[in-house]
Amino acid sequence: MTEQHIPMPRRAFLRGALVAGIALPLAGTLASCAAGGSTGGASSGTGTKSATNPFGVKEKSAVAASIFNGGYGTDYVDFAAAVMAKQKLGVTAKVDQITNIAQSLQPKFVAGNPPDLVDNSGANAIGISTIRSQLSELSDLLDSNNYEGKKISDTLYGGVTAPGTLDGKFLILNYVLTVYALWYSASLFKANGWTVPKTWDEAYELGVKAKAKGKYLFIWGKEAATYYQTLAIASAIKEGGDDVRLALENLEAKCWSKPAVQSVFTAMKKIIDAGMFKPGGAGTQFTAAQAQWSNDEDGLLYPSGSWIENEMKKQTKADFQMTGAPEPTVTAGSKLPYEAMHSTAGEPFIVPAKGANAAGGKELLRAMLSAEAATNFAKTRLTPTIVKGTVPADGFGSTALVSQSTLLEGAGDNVFSWNFVDLYGMNQDQLVVWNTFLSGKSSVAQLTSGLQGITDKVANDSSVTKVKVS
Repeated sequence: MTEQHIPMPRRAFLRGALVAGIALPLAGTLASCAAGGSTGGASSGTGTKSATNPFGVKEKSAVAASIFNGGYGTDYVDFAAAVMAKQKLGVTAKVDQITNIAQSLQPKFVAGNPPDLVDNSGANAIGISTIRSQLSELSDLLDSNNYEGKKISDTLYGGVTAPGTLDGKFLILNYVLTVYALWYSASLFKANGWTVPKTWDEAYELGVKAKAKGKYLFIWGKEAATYYQTLAIASAIKEGGDDVRLALENLEAKCWSKPAVQSVFTAMKKIIDAGMFKPGGAGTQFTAAQAQWSNDEDGLLYPSGSWIENEMKKQTKADFQMTGAPEPTVTAGSKLPYEAMHSTAGEPFIVPAKGANAAGGKELLRAMLSAEAATNFAKTRLTPTIVKGTVPADGFGSTALVSQSTLLEGAGDNVFSWNFVDLYGMNQDQLVVWNTFLSGKSSVAQLTSGLQGITDKVANDSSVTKVKVS
């Protein structure tokens, strides 16, 4: 078994820094990891490198970008492309919307003709371990000046390059700061005198109150069933600490049988068996299910990353007042406090070394890291990027964005994340197991066995490069 040893701090993030009224993390955890990485290909550029053309991109050349069309959409890259086109080099971009990244782009990587820039995101992202040797290093991007004349590395929140630094090489730029939370309607809770549950017992009690009002505690959709796995892992890490996180990250035998994990699964099973999950989620498209929460208010709570507000902005009830809360703990004596939270830099962008215009791919990233483009993203997506100083204290009027600041400030040092699901491409198999469990058709033991089987399959596959997290 090949392992890449990556030292990890006890807390995956250091204390948040207050900038423009927003508390943001200073260090990230591993997002997509594998050894190796290319420094660039023969197609890196044909122009002359200079301060205004740091990658040697050919003037008026075109960039082919394949961008994941998920919760953030793709027009933020179109906006950055327009910013790029206004520069002296006049470089333009063709932005292709894509959903199934692996199926669409893996053949292109194999054939040696990938796009110049890829947003490798979503449930069907390409496993980095399969293309690690074909990625351009991006350290020169950090060393270059942005369009405002400032060194890019000086404009980013501290530590946000850590998730994409693999074996000492910066290969993946995670563009968005993602906060994971339990989201709810502050207006609905206020109208009914409800409080957000801090423990799973309190969640059950809230579910009883919800049923009395003809509502459910939770809702889910088939493609997002593993959002509840994310919720469960976060809750278990808070309950059991780093012992839980490291066991999962390192694919340990019986990692899903850890007492903290089992206690969360048992608490969720109690809620499922009590009929507090809206039936039919395994047959409901996930945004349709989310609309049952955000527009119809059929359910009270929904676990998601901070992309949820933008993803559902056209299907959210007026005055919903979307707000995030920390994941519940099992007990009041959890290893990490209730305020601890899951957050990381995400939305991973890569520049294939064999792209026809790899230098142009980097140039488009440079445009995305400009103050103009980063501010546009924060304002239109209501989520901050890794660029500092682009979000005002009022969060552009977004309660969800303001709550992200509150959550990060409240968590302080106690911010964590993990990467094994994305790193080893487990999500598709785990979706099957979780849809069955949330439907009430399997036990905690069957859920545990199913997840452990998926984990063991990867752990025992000698062809998969393993990442040792310590």
